[in-house]
Amino acid sequence: MLAGAQDNELDHGPRNGGSVVERFCALTRTLKPVDEMIRFVVAPDGAAVPDLKRKLPGRGIWITATRASLDEAIKRNVFTRGFKKDVRVAADLAAVTERLLERSALDALAIAGKAGIVVCGFSKVAATIGREPVACVLQASDAAEDGKRKISQVLRRQSEAELSEITVIGAFSTEQLDLALGRLNVVHAALLAGPASGTFLARAQRVERYRSGFPDDAAPRTAPGAPRTNE
Repeated sequence: MLAGAQDNELDHGPRNGGSVVERFCALTRTLKPVDEMIRFVVAPDGAAVPDLKRKLPGRGIWITATRASLDEAIKRNVFTRGFKKDVRVAADLAAVTERLLERSALDALAIAGKAGIVVCGFSKVAATIGREPVACVLQASDAAEDGKRKISQVLRRQSEAELSEITVIGAFSTEQLDLALGRLNVVHAALLAGPASGTFLARAQRVERYRSGFPDDAAPRTAPGAPRTNE
């Protein structure tokens, strides 16, 4: 059985979290897995900051990990209400949070690259699919449509043969992939299965979910002041 959070959205710090795997979103007032949320704390200067690793000291509030939710939380002054004191919220907090999520994912990709489990280049990626155990395929967000279409064709043939699909990550630009992998002009890459690949894949998907939202984000939100539910 999942361990739930207290009825108060404000937690008591990471050391007191125990085995809690769910928290109340301070915006929607609904209980969600912590993996679908971002923890925020108040820095010594009084500013709200994201705690992606959930390790920063002090009490924190949790918000559903999408940009739309964070923008709405800022708009509704959720931070001041949640922390029960005046909190300085930077105008670019949502953008800063996205950059931190990106950096976290790209750091994991850099580790995978150093482990030798990243294959770069259109021809090498196309040849690797179906020959090696591929955890995911990366396509730069600014890649040419023709190249993306050809890789998609290779992936489609492979999925039909293996009856399973390979995840495609298109969240990062060529420049970002270049910096992470220490190479030039990384447009197409394949991440082979390995201990480091799971970490990158989870973080990259978190970036994409932050940008696009979870499937249930379109559901009606609980009105401010309404009773909280565990559903």
